[in-house]
Amino acid sequence: MADPAGPGLLARARSVVAWCRLPARVRREIRQDRLGPDRQDPGIELAVGEAMRWLARAQDRSASADGGVARDYSLIDGWSPSYPETTGYIIPTCFAFARLADDPSYHTRARRMADWLVSIQLPDGAFQGGRIDQVPVRPVTFNTGQILFGLVAATTCAGPEYRESMRRAADWLTGTQDADGAWRRFPTPFARPGEKTYETHVAWALMEAERVEPGRGYGDAALANVRWALSRQQANGWFADCCLSDPARPLTHTIGYALRGVVEAYRLSRDDVFLAAARRTADGLVGVVRPDGMLSGRLNPDWSPAVSWSCLTGQVQIAHSLLMLHQWTGDPRYLDTGRRANRFVRRTVSLTGAEGTRGGIKGSFPVDGAYGRFQYLNWAAKFFVDANLLEAQYRDGG
Repeated sequence: MADPAGPGLLARARSVVAWCRLPARVRREIRQDRLGPDRQDPGIELAVGEAMRWLARAQDRSASADGGVARDYSLIDGWSPSYPETTGYIIPTCFAFARLADDPSYHTRARRMADWLVSIQLPDGAFQGGRIDQVPVRPVTFNTGQILFGLVAATTCAGPEYRESMRRAADWLTGTQDADGAWRRFPTPFARPGEKTYETHVAWALMEAERVEPGRGYGDAALANVRWALSRQQANGWFADCCLSDPARPLTHTIGYALRGVVEAYRLSRDDVFLAAARRTADGLVGVVRPDGMLSGRLNPDWSPAVSWSCLTGQVQIAHSLLMLHQWTGDPRYLDTGRRANRFVRRTVSLTGAEGTRGGIKGSFPVDGAYGRFQYLNWAAKFFVDANLLEAQYRDGG
């Protein structure tokens, strides 16, 4: 028999119960976010400095206390264990900040991260998926690629003792690549099965390895993957199979991964095919960033917004690629949109308060959005720093 209350009333009742079960501070954060970013733009220097200090605390407070960076700070559960994948690409950000800020403590932190990653590398050169406490331990293409960024940076910034680990990871990636350039054999267990065009971000890692170890085929393998991904790009720049969970409405985070890989393919090869492809995607994105800089966290195939919340990680990733494209094309739309997207995220950053939230970047805005709900993500902070440092470089005439 159907419930006389009806499904709508039941859904609302469940929603009220779920709301009441949330801690009071979480409810306050949600209410505040739903009003929109209420802070003044703190500027690049202050926001980046606080985000880097948040990353330092994420390393120090990791629940696994191993030298890696905690995956997130949850408003409900606190600091999580370390996340190998994102610790990998946080390493180059720490090395860069150490140089720019003349703060050797971040160089030391980056080395601690790299040493930990070397210690957990699998015998075949790959790295596991998931957090460090994930079982069973499985080699995953995407995670190995993201950790490769850190091994390349450690090799160039810290010393040759990381070179062998870097080679083993890069060799595993090229050795497990299919003939058409895609990676299919070692997918992540945390995403919907199937091919992933956002693995151009793995290709970018191989491009970085090519710069350090030319002649080992890393660059060719990387460009082959990007060419494969372009076979899945639509005329309007939208990529098929470009999401963790919902390829019909991809996250801006995974769109940001895919776009950056294409941008980097152009930087490596200077082949105009890659520049034209990157511009197709960038043009679609420029059209849906709001005047205040907010970008919907998921997008439909016609680039229309699919959700009301923002994936802040995706915003800053896309901002970074737009700023790079402006450098090469001079198109003012890319500069303006990149700056607006960065500014929106800066206005969500708290410069005061508890250590788990001060300087952190939320998964979603509002914080109860469906990506990283109630969490401050380490990779969001990393990409935030990178995008804002590039914006500062443009501002300062670099």
